[in-house]
Amino acid sequence: MLRLVVQSAKIDPPLAPLPRPCMSIDFRDIKKRTRVVEGNDPVWNETLIWHLWNRPLENDSFLQVTLQDMGSQKKERFIGLATVLLKPLLKQPSEVLFVKDLTLLNHSMKPTDCTVTLQVAHMSNQDIEKTGAEDHLGITAREAASQKLMVPGSTAHRALSSKPQHFQVRVKVFEARQLMGNNIKPVVKVSIAGQQHQTRIKMGNNPFFNEIFFQNFHEVPAKFFDETILIQVVNSSAMRYKAEIGRFQTDIGFIYHSPGHTLLRKWLGLCQPNNPGSGVTGYLKVTIYALGVGDQALIDQKLLYGTDDTDIQIFKSAVVPINMAYLQLFIYCAEDLHLKKHQSVNPQLEVELIGEKLRTHMQTQTDNPIWNQILTFRIQLPCLSSYIKFRVLDCRKKDCPDEIGTASLSLNQISSTGEEIEGVYSGFLPCFGPSFLTLHGGKKAPFRIQEEGACIPDSVRDGLAYRGRVFLELITQIKSYQDSTIKDLSHEVTRIEKHQNRQKYGLCVIFLSCTMMPNFKELIHFEVSIGHYGNKMDLNYKPLVSSTPYSPVIYDGNIYHYVPWYNTKPVVAVTSNWEDVSFRMNCLNLLHFTRDRLKANLDTLKSTRNPKDPALLYQWEKLLRELAEDCKRPLPCMTYQPKATSLDRKRWQLRSLLLQELAQKAKQAKPKDMVATAEDWLYRLNTVLPEPQMGLPDVMIWLVAKEQRVAYAQVPAHSVLFSPAGALHSGRLCGKIQTLFLQYPEGEGQKDVLPAHLRVCMWLGNVTDSKDLQLLRQGDTAVYAEMYENQAKYKDQWGQQGLYHCPNFSDVMGNKTLPMTDFQPPLGWHWQDSWTVEPQRRLLLDIDINKSQVLEEVYENQGRDTRGAWGPAAIPNTDVNGQPMEARENVKCPQGWHFKKDWVVELNHAVDSKGWEYGVGIPPSGLPQVWSPVEKTYHSCRRRRWARVRFRNHGELSHEQETLSFLQLGLAKGEEEGWEYDTFGSKFHLNPQPQSRFRRRCWRRRLAPNKDKGIAPIFLLEGSLAMDLKYHAGKEEDSKTWPWGLDRQFRDPQRQDTRPPNLPFIYCTFNKPHYYQLFCYIYQARNLVSNQILTFQGPFIRVVFLNHSQCTQTLRSSAGPTWAQTLIFQHLLLYENPQDTKESPPLVVLELWQRDFWGKESLWGRSVWPPMVWLDLQDRILPPMRWHPLVKELGKEEGEILASCELILQTEKLGEKQLPILSVPWKNGAYTLPKSIQPTIKRMAIEASEAVGFRNSYLRTDEARQGSG
Repeated sequence: MLRLVVQSAKIDPPLAPLPRPCMSIDFRDIKKRTRVVEGNDPVWNETLIWHLWNRPLENDSFLQVTLQDMGSQKKERFIGLATVLLKPLLKQPSEVLFVKDLTLLNHSMKPTDCTVTLQVAHMSNQDIEKTGAEDHLGITAREAASQKLMVPGSTAHRALSSKPQHFQVRVKVFEARQLMGNNIKPVVKVSIAGQQHQTRIKMGNNPFFNEIFFQNFHEVPAKFFDETILIQVVNSSAMRYKAEIGRFQTDIGFIYHSPGHTLLRKWLGLCQPNNPGSGVTGYLKVTIYALGVGDQALIDQKLLYGTDDTDIQIFKSAVVPINMAYLQLFIYCAEDLHLKKHQSVNPQLEVELIGEKLRTHMQTQTDNPIWNQILTFRIQLPCLSSYIKFRVLDCRKKDCPDEIGTASLSLNQISSTGEEIEGVYSGFLPCFGPSFLTLHGGKKAPFRIQEEGACIPDSVRDGLAYRGRVFLELITQIKSYQDSTIKDLSHEVTRIEKHQNRQKYGLCVIFLSCTMMPNFKELIHFEVSIGHYGNKMDLNYKPLVSSTPYSPVIYDGNIYHYVPWYNTKPVVAVTSNWEDVSFRMNCLNLLHFTRDRLKANLDTLKSTRNPKDPALLYQWEKLLRELAEDCKRPLPCMTYQPKATSLDRKRWQLRSLLLQELAQKAKQAKPKDMVATAEDWLYRLNTVLPEPQMGLPDVMIWLVAKEQRVAYAQVPAHSVLFSPAGALHSGRLCGKIQTLFLQYPEGEGQKDVLPAHLRVCMWLGNVTDSKDLQLLRQGDTAVYAEMYENQAKYKDQWGQQGLYHCPNFSDVMGNKTLPMTDFQPPLGWHWQDSWTVEPQRRLLLDIDINKSQVLEEVYENQGRDTRGAWGPAAIPNTDVNGQPMEARENVKCPQGWHFKKDWVVELNHAVDSKGWEYGVGIPPSGLPQVWSPVEKTYHSCRRRRWARVRFRNHGELSHEQETLSFLQLGLAKGEEEGWEYDTFGSKFHLNPQPQSRFRRRCWRRRLAPNKDKGIAPIFLLEGSLAMDLKYHAGKEEDSKTWPWGLDRQFRDPQRQDTRPPNLPFIYCTFNKPHYYQLFCYIYQARNLVSNQILTFQGPFIRVVFLNHSQCTQTLRSSAGPTWAQTLIFQHLLLYENPQDTKESPPLVVLELWQRDFWGKESLWGRSVWPPMVWLDLQDRILPPMRWHPLVKELGKEEGEILASCELILQTEKLGEKQLPILSVPWKNGAYTLPKSIQPTIKRMAIEASEAVGFRNSYLRTDEARQGSG
């Protein structure tokens, strides 16, 4: 007996008038209904019973739920429907299937906000006898069993007439997996009774299609059932005779006589028609309906409430053999499994493959568990699943374990089908390790549109936070018997110990600039970590110099903000311990060098649009020559490497064979289909590039504001790893300047807003290789200890009284007590000088530094006296929030500014004729909540707004030069003591204000290394928190001086205050800035018309370069806007050596914006590329204009822009003549394009011979523009 308890539903949005919903449920052609209730949140708690008789539940059994409004004026109002699969009851008959908030679908099969809640149970006769008490949710089970219900007595469907009837066949193609072939472009062809249908062409071996096809019939049922459905998967890029990858064929009668006349989300095993004995050549997921008149289609709904596909049924031909294998996972141990602070975990590892889940034993109270177990999975080759999912759980809560971290292993990366190599290569079965697999958890990275065929399912997307590593091994065996699913290993596992030997690594990061930021009101800083090392919130590791000093953000004069580091660049140094994987990384970086050079040559080849351009053949020959040269370079041999795993050796053989093949093809290639040929080579290189046994976690750079991690950048460790074997074996970004665009985690941040645009220089390597570490060609590195002395004004005297919770000596945020006497130099360092006052001028920069005019305002306040007359208030002058301000006559004009008009009363809002607005003061602040322009007798206070505008003086010095001179000033007259004034937590100023109640000054002391120890001194700046805490656990708190000013709260490990101890700061100072000029030539944008818009409204380009930005003119609405404009940036400050700038210049960001009729601006897309750098004007050639893609928020390219940029070093010789700017013509208030790079325009004729079936369309003949590139 099947028992269904219909509990409740929720109708959203609510219907008016109130509906009278009723729920009908279909099971095996028997429909039952609940009673009718009223309301948008109906509650039934009604039990419905179906007798199963001699037909037990099957895998495909289901309930179809329909919610209707019976109170509608019409016959019935449909609200929504859904399908409940009963497969879980078949696996666990004694359990109750609880379906909570099941989403209903509308007529178009789209999800709605309406939900239903049900309970389904499979009850036997024994269960009915046990049910003696009354069921409060409905009728009792005993009463239901005694009901006389009309049910069909046989399994036959309703009789069909011998006359022709109407039928419909629907085939929905979802996705394909494990398709055989290399660099394939699959397309699915569906033939329904001879009628051909075809999907769109995709790329890769695991494509997603999500397309549906319909075919209607009017046939005799017997003839209709004999018709066939043929589904073929074809490689569209191959020759026809060898294009078919596999096929599946069935008759329509098989579909019609299936439960619900449907094959619902089933996997089809494809095979070769001429050679079915070769096995399965791929899998295809489909839903097929065969419906007659009156048949209701089963809802194709992906259920979210937990119907686990542990027994996936694959439909295939009987003649196709089944190749079974056993995949064994040797789970050895894990390390650093941190989930919560100061709390050990009870870890258990769960492994999932094709829906089947196996778990190790649970270990108790440990962060480094040792499992030593074997988990065995029985799989069919090729394996339907593309990933093995790993989850480490904290089993403190027995019923609801917490997830510590997850990891996934791609089967395509740890095995080979042999298709990667043309010729005789058999491939290899899945294998892995013994090696470490990195776990991640927490927030996930945002979704980005990737290349087709490279899409990662959301179920295997891991988080961003490092959660430890698992040490495991994977072996696949083909045998006829199966070992036990879970088996213990011997504890005497010695052969894996050589893989766990650790070495000390050093990571150095120099922050050069941070631009394109939103307006952060609070101070921000950056934190760098690799694994748990550098994470300031993890007190299990030594504190390291892993974060930059706190800094404000400054307005750039347009819309963005930047961090004012200028000539003093912050540096971080993080040391960590990992196993030696240099042999693996050398091979990987060499492959990346080959791939990157091929991709760069291919991009240049693709940018040459004119097939008659003589440079095209030269570029093709250059590509072939460099590819052959790179492919002939041998990879480091893995055969005799003692630490190499079986996967290392097999992938080394695969990669070596591929490089040999590509070198041979590069020699024999002809100048025909050049782009397609090079793209094929690049695709094949990318397939062997991923390294599953990476071992080293990625480097994470976090933007921190309000002590919360706001945004991040993720840098692969191998890309910045140094190798003594040479530059080709080192990471391509090791010791080089790179650009990083930070991202918000998934679901956070504002749309179309970048968190930050960083320029950094990074180095990672063994600390023994860091002795002569010099990342940039110039710059002096210095290490300082830093603390702040704080004072408050109490009874008009400055001192410690009135500080309250703020200590006298603290860090920059005032959180920790840092007396001077508590500072001690770390091991290997000594004090170079004494403590000195050093104003932190980067924190005192004027927030209006890049504004040309600023509006100032002061509110004059008055109150009523005892006679009812108005007089000055207790605080006569305030800002808009009621905070005290200087009287307007005492407000002085800052240096470098001037006023054109004096203070005037503002009358352009709700005030009376004299500018007053009135209100009633409300305690405790005494400020009114509402202001009125009309005076009443009960009003107790009034105010009016005085305003004036100050303008910046345009003197001889540029903004950059003024800023630089301000930062380089020493203690000026009047600030001999170096104090900064203001209320704590807001912006500080050098000069005291009348309302100033707080002041502070910065003390610094420089450190110097003792003697040369063979490594870079910055890697010796390690804290010793964990060791000191254990050593001093039993001693008095004040018995010792603690290194780096540890507050007493850090001495007790039981305290919950986890703020990190104070650490020194590292700076790289550049004494000689260099000035540049940037010329950005912008012509036209194209291919912008999408399905949403037909024309562009008010398009304009915003160019961003470092902390500077300019805009082009705003055009009228156009589908292909043309600006033909030059934007010129002068006096740009760059501090690094010009040669470093030439090798890694800052990127130019071009943003395409729209401005509607109301002045609202919206971003369309961005285009980013490096400018051409000229250090000597004599070598200058105007850069040719190229088409650059415009990228939208999710990474989708939509549109192109024709532009080019050049960056020119401003030397003394250049300053005298100003030649570049003189060569740019001026017209109508803007710089236009130089004639030498102006694209030529050629008039074309378009002839339309015939057009049929067009609606709301028009044909337009225009000029076709052809750029110089």
